Order: sequence, then C-alpha cells, then structure tokens
Amino acid sequence: MSPGEYLAVLSAKYQIDPDNLFSALVLAKEKQKSTCGKVSVETRGSSGGRTIFLLMNDTKVVAQFSIPEEFLLEKRNPIRDYAKADMTRRYHDLESRRTRSFHIIDLRSGMKKIELKAKVLEIAKPVLVFTRFGTYASVANAVIGDETGTIKLCLWNEQIESISVGDTVWIKNANMSSFKGEKQLRIGKKGTVSIQDSHLRA
Repeated sequence: MSPGEYLAVLSAKYQIDPDNLFSALVLAKEKQKSTCGKVSVETRGSSGGRTIFLLMNDTKVVAQFSIPEEFLLEKRNPIRDYAKADMTRRYHDLESRRTRSFHIIDLRSGMKKIELKAKVLEIAKPVLVFTRFGTYASVANAVIGDETGTIKLCLWNEQIESISVGDTVWIKNANMSSFKGEKQLRIGKKGTVSIQDSHLRA
C-alpha cells in the first residue's frame, strides 16, 4: 500500500480532513510536533530518506509509520488524491454495514443492520400465508416500544412463539421497510430476536 493510500484510510477512519492531515504532517516534520483535531502528530526521527511519524489520540496510539521525505514536498496533497481509492471506499462500506444500535424514533425506511432494545406491547393473532418460495408460513405483527415511540415488528414462524407481551427484547440485524404506507421492522433470515427480561408469567 502506498503512503497516500494508507493515510487516506487513516483520514477516513478517524474522520480527519485530508488537507488538515497533510498540513499537520508537514508542520510536524518542521516543528517535531503538531495537532490535527483530536489527533496529535509527532516525528520520531528519520532514516534512509524517510521520516517516522507517530499519531496519538490523547494517550492512545493511532498509528506509527514512515513516509518518504519527497512525499511531503508534493505541491498537491497526495492524500486527497487517494481519498476515493478502493480501500477507502471499502472502509466506508464496512462501516455502513456494521450493525448499529438505534431508538425507535431514529428508524427510517430502507435502514439495514439495525440493533434495537424494546418492550413487546402487543402480538396479533398469527395468520397463515403462502410465500413466494411456494411454502406456507405463519406471520404475526407485534407492536414494540421504547422511550421514544412504538413500531410494528413482523414475526415469522418460530419467532412468534419465542416472545410474549411484556418481554423486553433485543433485536439484531433487522431492516426497516414499508408495507401499505406503514413502517415496519423486519428481522429477516439473518436477524435475531431474544428476550432480555421476561415479565412474570402466572
């Protein structure tokens, strides 16, 4: 990986403007130390025409690497040139695919990989439907809620029997969709719903 690609990935990962990062490296080369937002940049010496840099976030080491000295003499910021490189895009794609925890008020149609904690308020009577896969399945709509609001949760087959009204559940890897103009939370094949705290059953 070239220095420009590596620094572009660091820029994306730690949300540092590429121009600010490049300027901080140039300044640290001259003054031995500089800052770039919450990240401090220090030089740790030079060897073989390369300068060694240490990036710190408070007391945590962000990265240590060496850069050819001619890299810092570029008139055009070489980090920005790599800001749209495949590796940088892959990092952003990975971040967007990671499961994220939300409150109900945050949910929007089209969102994916959602993690949510809520209480089961209602579970409708299951109905039998014929699926596009040519099989029959039981489906039931539940209503779940947290301190920010309520939403319908679509349950299939064994999911229906796995929870009860009054349970506090963790929903993972769910997606948001819309059915007949109404927002719904769908768990899907890769998603899970598990009980965190059950109500007292008689």
